[in-house]
Amino acid sequence: MMDEFEAIRPYADAEVPAVMSRLFTDRDFLDILLRFRFPRLANTFGWLLKPIIAHRLRREFATIDSVDALQHKIEAYVDRTIERATDGVTYSGVQHLQPGRAYLFLANHRDIVMDPAFVNYAVYHAGIRTPRIAIGDNLLQRPFVSDLMRLNKSFIVRRSITTRREKLAAYQVLSAYINHSIREDGESVWIAQAEGRAKDGDDRTDSAILKMVHMSRKDQPFAEVLAALQPTPVAISYEYDPCDLAKARELYTRATTGSYTKAPGEDDASIALGITGYKGRVHVHFGAPMSQVADDPKELAAALDREILCGYRLFPVHYLAYRMWDAQDPAISVPSAAELFEPAELQRAEAQWGARLAACPPEQQPYLIQQYANPVRNQYRLNAGLPL
Repeated sequence: MMDEFEAIRPYADAEVPAVMSRLFTDRDFLDILLRFRFPRLANTFGWLLKPIIAHRLRREFATIDSVDALQHKIEAYVDRTIERATDGVTYSGVQHLQPGRAYLFLANHRDIVMDPAFVNYAVYHAGIRTPRIAIGDNLLQRPFVSDLMRLNKSFIVRRSITTRREKLAAYQVLSAYINHSIREDGESVWIAQAEGRAKDGDDRTDSAILKMVHMSRKDQPFAEVLAALQPTPVAISYEYDPCDLAKARELYTRATTGSYTKAPGEDDASIALGITGYKGRVHVHFGAPMSQVADDPKELAAALDREILCGYRLFPVHYLAYRMWDAQDPAISVPSAAELFEPAELQRAEAQWGARLAACPPEQQPYLIQQYANPVRNQYRLNAGLPL
């Protein structure tokens, strides 16, 4: 059965040792580790340090022979990375999840690598199996990145194909794989609510994603197929987005020129900044899994949006940005940050927000403000019973 998924599926336990030995001889991979671990020595002593790093990796991972064992082994590194770049990660709603059940996690999408990493962090620490992760092939240009992601339970979404026929065939396989993973393998799946990150902070579920999930079981009602997958809304809230200035620049460029072309290596830079950049506090909220869903993809998308947007944690910076926004909504009443937060917390936020604004060219600032203000508008509209 798994043969039809060969090109996109994560690696199986039996493949782990061979893939790891391939990684430990990959020059690009060792180069990145070297620059990360010894930035000052990389250029001068790279030739000497690379074989030492490869030897240490082989020794340290010699006994790893399954995906679970690998995730368990790297959890300490992941925790350290998370703790270094945040002021703490909190999570809520994990009580809705039962060990041994598989879910379709549909999450808002702000960061390429860290969104699923924070979901993994939350479920791992709650004693729930980590999900398989959907990742676009546009991010897997180098073989070692593909190997790393597929070792870590990622499966590939083929975005780089262009013809309609190829796209349909790829989505059919993707749909079948998601259904197979949850129904047959009992493995949860994480997928972003829409293709691409929400660069303007306006998190919305694209109903086309939900239609794609149904695609391989067209002979059964939409509601029945989706309900069997236990769609679970996930809201990931970053106090500060390390890529916010880059997103503001892109939005400004699109607005003024009509298009935006990524520079070579821009995705790699976004990934690196997203992982290591300062995020402040991070909160992950799991809504209750939906055992009954609407028979209309747009209605299900709206239901997911309500859960995700209301589960989003608003920090002082969001209220500070909303106060500056020229698109404030007259239909809602939003309190000031001073009414909601302690003076010391607010003071820290004002200093950090001021520094971010100062680093952003004046013409791009409206797009920076919008990223932080949109979640406030969306949540307050929903809480007031108004449509989005």
